[in-house]
Amino acid sequence: MFKPPSDLGPRRAAFRKLHASGCFLIPNPWDVGTARYLRHLGFEALATTSSGFAFSLGSPDVLPRDTALHHIAEIVAATELPVNADFQSGYADEPAGVARNVKLCVDAGVAGLSIEDATGDRRRPLYDLQQAVERIQAARTSIDATGADVLLTARAECFLVGHTEPLAESIRRLQAYAAAGADVLYAPGVAEPEGIRALVNAVAPKPVNVLVSASGGLGLAQLAELGVRRVSVGSALARAAWAGFIRAATEMSGKGTFGSLDGVTPFADLETFFRRDQRDRLGS
Repeated sequence: MFKPPSDLGPRRAAFRKLHASGCFLIPNPWDVGTARYLRHLGFEALATTSSGFAFSLGSPDVLPRDTALHHIAEIVAATELPVNADFQSGYADEPAGVARNVKLCVDAGVAGLSIEDATGDRRRPLYDLQQAVERIQAARTSIDATGADVLLTARAECFLVGHTEPLAESIRRLQAYAAAGADVLYAPGVAEPEGIRALVNAVAPKPVNVLVSASGGLGLAQLAELGVRRVSVGSALARAAWAGFIRAATEMSGKGTFGSLDGVTPFADLETFFRRDQRDRLGS
């Protein structure tokens, strides 16, 4: 289905090493251009954003599996950096379906992938813990069967679905997912230092990813002090781009003025960057 790059072994080894100590930031591009620019800025790894990509297609954060896989493969091919895939809930409810789809994601060339425990059903927003654990076990078995050194991130979506005790339930679930074979643990929405520290301690020594989607007072150094190993920004970069677009387009449509276009990145800067970047990619 895909023709992944030939250097996946070193990429995957580098990605695992990033999780061994310290704390690193993994930004989320939503297309080839943003991936190339993030590479230019010196980031050591990238992560896809399902919602950031979906919005660019005029879609809510619900896309067919094959559309998502094609996009993941495109981001993998865009740079030589390791890529972690936002693989949502594995595009299946049952463990066997998750296993099949995870193999396809590995085949796309990722260095890591995440599986959520959200069902998408408001009446039952989270999979029952037993089924959620079985889904992580299936993903782990599928990755291992490929022989690829791909990191599995398990996500507890308790904060995002409005659970009554999100921290306690996130810890309970992430501990179970760690025992089921997850390499990295992630509870998007935890933001207070006390909660982050409690989560890190609860699943230690396995690494924890923290989502930062707005300025909340905690920088990378402070998150590192709390024991966080990986920091991602989800759709925040895509939404930052949307903010500028909406502001300028709204002004033009409502007032017929163009003040929001002041201070935008000059055409010449982007043209120069992409010309140089293209030459580098082609080796000329």
